[in-house]
Amino acid sequence: MNGADAYRLWVRASDKAFTLAVRGAFGAFGARSTIQRPVRLRGEGNIEIGSQVFVGAGSWLQTMPVDGCAAPRLVIGDRTTFTGHCVVVAAQEVRFGRAVLLARNVYVSDHHHHYRGHDQPILAQGLDGIAPVLIDDGAWLGQNVVICAGVTVGKGAVVAANSVVKADVPDRCMAAGAPARIVKSY
Repeated sequence: MNGADAYRLWVRASDKAFTLAVRGAFGAFGARSTIQRPVRLRGEGNIEIGSQVFVGAGSWLQTMPVDGCAAPRLVIGDRTTFTGHCVVVAAQEVRFGRAVLLARNVYVSDHHHHYRGHDQPILAQGLDGIAPVLIDDGAWLGQNVVICAGVTVGKGAVVAANSVVKADVPDRCMAAGAPARIVKSY
């Protein structure tokens, strides 16, 4: 075994050990799923991870309860892959279908922050615009994509790199731009 093979074996074993240690903290955790370190987790009891899911290093998965609302949910379907450095935050619900692919640095959130007062930090002003997000089966989100609250990305849809998605993307369509617009239909 050469050095590169030994390194890969060590990384896989380390990832598997970490995953086994944390899997019980989740609302559900499917077989043969892996979470790479470093990772930031918060509210993992409200996070459901399907089978054969991969969450790459540097990602942040969070559910955050909001007063007067039902418990938030983050659901990641079977065979979905977060390449790494992805941020997903749910105050109500963010759901990924099966076999969804997220490139690096994707940001998905079902809310935004209030910014009404100049006399207090935005962080202290609470949340606004809370609406569920769905990324449906087989969709692909390119590098640096931002998905805003209330958006549905349809089955087999593609969102091009560096896009900001503020409106739904239909099934089997490609969206690009900031704000994203439909540029192709399959």
